[in-house]
Parts: sequence; C-alpha cells; structure tokens
Amino acid sequence: MAHLGVPRGTARQRRSVALLATGVLTIPALAGCSSDSGGRVPVAMGQDIAPAARDRLADGSTLTWAIDAVPATLNAFQADADGATTRITGALLPTLFPLDERGEPRLDPDYLESAKVIEREPRQVVLYKLNQRAVWSDGREIGAPDFVAQWRALSGKDSAFWTARNAGYERIEKIERGKDDLQVRVTFSKPYADWRGLFSPLYPKEVTGAAGTFNDGARTTLKNTAGPFRLGSVDKDKGTVTLVRDPRWWGDLPKLDSLVFRAVKPEDRAAALTEGSVDVADVDPAAANSVARAARYRTGNGQPAHGPGADITPAAALRSWAVAHGSDEKAAEAAQAARAENREAVAAYAAEQKALNRFAVRKSLEPAYTQLALNGESGPLSDDRVRRAVARALDRQELADAVLKPLGLAAKPPGSHLALAGQPVYKDASGALGDQDAKEARALLADAGWTTGGAVQKPGDTKAGSEADKKAEGKAEEKTDGDAEDAGKKPADEASGKAADKDKDATADKAGKDTDATADKAADKDEKDDKASRDEGLYIVGDEKPGDRDPAPRALATAPAAAAQSAAVLRQVAAVTGEGTTRAGTQDKQPGGAPGAYAPQGTAAPAPAPASNRLGKDGKPLTLRFVLPSGPGSQSLRGVGEKIVAMLDAVGIGAQITKVSDESYFKDHIASGDYDMALYSWPASAYPATDGRPLFAKPEPATDGSLLVEQNYTRIGSDHIDQLFDRAVSELDAKTSGDLLKQADARIWAAAGSIPLYQRPQLVAVDKKLRNVGAFGFASPRYQDIGFLRGQAAGSTASPAKGTK
Repeated sequence: MAHLGVPRGTARQRRSVALLATGVLTIPALAGCSSDSGGRVPVAMGQDIAPAARDRLADGSTLTWAIDAVPATLNAFQADADGATTRITGALLPTLFPLDERGEPRLDPDYLESAKVIEREPRQVVLYKLNQRAVWSDGREIGAPDFVAQWRALSGKDSAFWTARNAGYERIEKIERGKDDLQVRVTFSKPYADWRGLFSPLYPKEVTGAAGTFNDGARTTLKNTAGPFRLGSVDKDKGTVTLVRDPRWWGDLPKLDSLVFRAVKPEDRAAALTEGSVDVADVDPAAANSVARAARYRTGNGQPAHGPGADITPAAALRSWAVAHGSDEKAAEAAQAARAENREAVAAYAAEQKALNRFAVRKSLEPAYTQLALNGESGPLSDDRVRRAVARALDRQELADAVLKPLGLAAKPPGSHLALAGQPVYKDASGALGDQDAKEARALLADAGWTTGGAVQKPGDTKAGSEADKKAEGKAEEKTDGDAEDAGKKPADEASGKAADKDKDATADKAGKDTDATADKAADKDEKDDKASRDEGLYIVGDEKPGDRDPAPRALATAPAAAAQSAAVLRQVAAVTGEGTTRAGTQDKQPGGAPGAYAPQGTAAPAPAPASNRLGKDGKPLTLRFVLPSGPGSQSLRGVGEKIVAMLDAVGIGAQITKVSDESYFKDHIASGDYDMALYSWPASAYPATDGRPLFAKPEPATDGSLLVEQNYTRIGSDHIDQLFDRAVSELDAKTSGDLLKQADARIWAAAGSIPLYQRPQLVAVDKKLRNVGAFGFASPRYQDIGFLRGQAAGSTASPAKGTK
C-alpha cells in the first residue's frame, strides 16, 4: 500500500520505496525499552507472517498480491522507482545482504559464500566469493563483469546514465577478478562502512553496461534475471505483472508456480478482497477492521452480529411475519416487500462477510516513522526557540497511542531519527530536546518575544540601527547578575529535570554564568567573522515568504536570551552523547529570532484564538500553516494533525490546517517548502550513515544561486551534524561508527526540525491458507518460501492449524 509523504528514489530502503504518510499506513509481546542480553533495545514488534516449514506447503498454485500501480520502471536505481519496483525486483534479482527481523543485513548464501574486508591499509579492500551455482537466467555465471558494469553506471562519473543516486559507488577505486572467476575484489579510494549495501539489487551487465539499456531497456522488462522467479509478463492494460518460476534457479524451489502483482488502489483494497481478486494486500485500518468484523459476523445462535438484520429482535421478526400474513392486504403487501428487501440485503452482506472471513490481518510495525516536520526556512519556525516550544508542547505518547493502540500494536514513540528499536545503532536521544512540558514551551515562546497581547501591540516606529535599538542593546548589556540568573534558570531546569527548589536555584546560578559566557563569546564571534559563524552555526535557509527569497543564504543572529536556551539544549546533548559543551557551542550555535508568521497568498485568515491564550509579536499573531493531505486514506493522519493543533493551542500557538490533494502534497508543498508544519514518514535504513545524511544535511548554495537541500525538507542542519555523518560512513569499526551516529542523532533532536511521533502501523490482509507472508517488519521476504498449506490451494476453504492465524 502506498503511503503519503516522501519522494521516490530516496535512501537504500527509502530510495526505492515511496512512502506516503497517510492514515495507515504470532507477535512477540512489547518489551518497552528494556535491553536484551546484548544490551540492545529489542524490536518493538516482530514480524507476523504465519511461519511454516516448507514441507507443510503445497507445490504449485498462484498468489495474487496487490500493489498500488504497475511500476513505471523495473530499474531500482532510477528516480521514479517505487515500492512496487522494490517488491518485484526482490523476487527477480540478487540481494547480497537481505535484512533480518532486526533490520540487520545478513549474507545470502544463495549468492555468496563469503564477503568481508580483507585489507584496511593503504586502501579498504572487500573480497566477494560467489556461490559457484549462481547464474543468470540465460545460464551465464554471475561474476566480476556484472559488478564492474554496475559500478561504472552508478559511480556518477558518466552523466549519460540517468541514475537517482551513487552513494558508496563513487568511493570505489577499482574492481578486479580475484584468484578465479568466483572472486570479486573491490578496492575503495576512501573507507566505506556501508559496503554491504552495494550491488543490491545486482543487475546483469546487459542492463548496466550501456546507458541506453540502463535508461530505457530495464524500465518495462528484464530479460536476464537471477532469482527464484523470472519475469513472465507486464500488462499495463490489465494492471498486472506476472512472475513465473525460473527453471535455472539453484536454491530452494519456489512453492508457488507464479506470482501475480495486481494494481489495486488503496481505497479499493476491501472490495478486491471481497471479490477474491487478490490474496495479499496492504490495507488501512478501516479495511483491517472490516476483515476483523467478518470473523465475528455470526453469533452463537447463528444470528447476524452486525449489518442488515442484526438489530431485528425475535419479537420484531414475529410481528413482521404476522403483518405480512395478516388480513390487511395493503399492510401485508408492504411488509412482504420489506421482508424480501431485507432478505436480499442480509444475503448480500453475509456473502461479503464470508468472503472477507477468508482473510486474516497480519499486524506489525513498518520500518518507518511518522514525523512532525517544522520548516525552518522562514517565519516563526526559523527561530529555534519556537521550534523547541512546538516540540515541548507535544505529547508524543498520546499521539502514538491514538494511532497504534486501537490496532493492538506497540505504541512507543521513536527515540531516534536514524534507527528504530531493535536496530544496532538505536538509542533514545530524545532527551536532547526534552519531554512534554507546557510551562517550558511557554517560557521558550516568551523568550522569543511571543507574548500575550503581542498580536495587538504594534512595533515601535523605529528603523534598524536607530537610537531606540541602540538604547535597547545598551540596556541588555547592563543586565544585573540577578537578571542573568533568571535567564539561566529555565534552561537549567530543562537540563536537570524536576528537582528541589534549592537545587534549581543552585543549578540556575551556574547556568546563568555559563549562559553569559556563551552569549558573550557568540556575540564576539559574530562581530569578528560573520561568515565563519554561518559556516559553523545552525543553518536556516531563506528570508521571509516562499517565492520572495534572497538567493544568498544567511544565518540568523543569536540573541543573548536565545543563547541561554541554546546552552541548556547543548548541555542535554552532552548528557546524551557524552561530549563536552565547549565544542558544541561553536559547532551548533542556534539561530535567533525572525520576523513573524506568514501565510501564503490566498490562504484564509485563521480564526482568532481566545484572548487569554493568544500569543503574538509586533502586532502579528503566532499562527502556523499546517499542511495535510486530503485523500480518503489520510483520515488517521488528519486525526493526528487535529490533536497536534489542540496541543499547540494549549500553549498559545495557533495552527491552521490546510488540506491539499495527495498528488500535490509532497511535490508542491513538502519538497518546495510551502508549509510551516507537515506530517510525513521516513523509512528506517540498515545503512543510516549513508541514507540518513541527505535527510539532515546542511543545505548548501549551488553555483547558480539556488539551494541544495537534498532530502532535508525542514531546511535545518549544521556543519557538525554533517561532519559526524562523514566520520561515521568512513569508520570501519561498527561500534565507533554507531557511536558517531548516535551523537549526530542527539544534535538532530536538539535542532528541533523533525519530531518523530510513532512507528507506522503495518497491516496486511492475507488469505488464511497462506504461510510465510504478511507483515514482514524489518525483514526481506523469502519469496521461494511463500505458499499455501498442503490440501488448501488458492480458493479452497481454510482450516488454519492450531496456533496460526
């Protein structure tokens, strides 16, 4: 099922899976955040695929699997590759390191005997030893020429190849044949920690060896494959892609004769299940509920539990019968017609429920999280204090509960932007920002100048650099030690949590002194070298309104009061990462205030907030434009949005929901920056050092004056975050690389541009007779192991074994 929100062609999992953050999106018990014996946080919820041994499955039959649309391309490295591309090519082409249930890459012995780093100095060298039985469907051995062709196509050195990415391939210096044809030796010019993610999927040299076949030849057909299935046909008129067993496959024989991927729109999935045109389909909560209700259609006495006829009591039925057979002909005729109509409705509904009862809903959590994105390009959210206030106003647990608990899923808000619970680099770094605290949110807003009555108070009739400004600056510099202590108390409380009053006072004294020093140092540095400050500081793109931008990006100056709040956040970051605050203070200096709120031309004015709660500044109300998709599959997402609006209203932040079409939501609003707040999803990756960087990279000016934001649609980043990613991706020691990523994540939290809310639900309706398919969670499917139970081929009545669904 498609999901609204992120672009096609991003990240290794995300590069080929287009997620839309719409309403949706035997299981191990939720273990919370307790660590397993290895010290790692366990997976929040395991896969649900009704596992069964291969010998219990029938040989043969066809499975029909719903996809959103026939993919535009079968080349997973092109920009318009999507989730259907990934699903289909996963059954056709080699994935050298598929993911396990914890989201970790594991060597696939069908393709590799081994793969490891054999040299680190002077260059990193990886030696692949191929399975000697591994061949393409034309009989040719998989070998070094295929690796070489794919490297050259994806290295970025030849612009004739239309590729969406080259991450990792650009670091390869050369590829050679090893001691024999089964060995491939890859030498890197720079160390690359995520080398396991390369060459997956692996295309034959016939596809990647020339720009013409790469760009066009693999869009609608793949003549040469190397998986348990091969491509049978693509029928765009019927909306189907058919895969059949590959007779040259050397691994476990697929249990299915064929796999048919059928295009079914998400809103039509329930109807497709009812009519029996699909066997497997990702569904939204409404469709999942319909399937669950079908299992409860009949009561103990055989009467309908819901639907037509369910509310007819025995007494009412008797009265209806009596009237239908009574002496009053007119009344009898009307009663007989009503009874006939009701019988037809009951029969039709019963048939629908019987059809739906063929299915079970497999449930897990997707390897993806939904986030609240705060656009730091312009307006109030260009001030980090306002972004942090928004974050501190949110009850993330309440939002996660609202989405996941009704579905019977684990509801623990994610603590990382770069990994999910169970993955090796996962660590909850949300403490770098802090939990919900309405009082702290209001204090941050007040410090940023947003006050009650500020919406009606006009700014003084002075110009920048006027005497009034200079007098105000002079007064700020002449603040007493007591004022400094007050300024430092809020961030001190934020860093230390709830403590006794005397402990707060002592902490505030120290924080006030630290704040003064930080603010003075920042001010001196800004005066001496504004350019260096921009290079080192938190980068916010743009000026005021979208479409009215200064082509030269600028960093917003840090006000002394903002420095106090920034110092507190940096102390929290230090507590998470174990780093000192001195370097952090210079690397991640936060921006200060910015002009007031804006709304795009044509947007209706928001309704005024209650006077007692209304915040504003310089005559402008604090109102944020909250863009959400309007499609039928986005109900759950809009429900989350409405809860967020209420939480923000409680601290005086106005939020106006603007609903836009699903088709324009990402392209015309998220990617273009035409929003203040938005909800969309990012998939988790097994390779966060590579795949996380473009999501949080500091935007950079291009030579033509435009801005390169990669996939960082919040437009918020810093040099230090970029440096941590660069160090992590070049670090071959897994623990050291992971520690660097955890430090980067803590700083991403502190920047408050992206607020992860909940891991997305994964709901899959599956024919009860099918095994080894459903909600896979992190894991890659093993298509050769999917099949129907013996004696229960497609279309037969299901009799699930005890302990299975």
